[in-house]
Amino acid sequence: QVQLVEAGGGLVQAGGSLRLSCAASGRSFSSYVVGWFRQAPGKEREFVGAISRSRTHYADSVKGRFTISRDNAKNTVYLQMNSLKPEDTAVYYCAADSSAITTMANRWTYWGQGTQVTVSS
Repeated sequence: QVQLVEAGGGLVQAGGSLRLSCAASGRSFSSYVVGWFRQAPGKEREFVGAISRSRTHYADSVKGRFTISRDNAKNTVYLQMNSLKPEDTAVYYCAADSSAITTMANRWTYWGQGTQVTVSS
């Protein structure tokens, strides 16, 4: 069993930066794939990016602006968001699974409660 808690959301102006964190409880966290998703009002949950032991994968919409990293000693994964745009406004969720990276939300087993990110123009 893995429990995930996101933090770091807030209000930022366009062009600014935020760093989200996803803290996990549970053993063997380093072996889990961790993903970030976001959901804007009235829209489906969409894949942002993910990190496994050896690689990262990003959605085209955030590539070059967002970076995912992990600190296994702290059981924490980070989402560094730079050059933020108003269209990045959403609730951001982290997710974890023991299998491979997938962009499909329904394939992920564990989810955090989400953190709101609002980018003003």
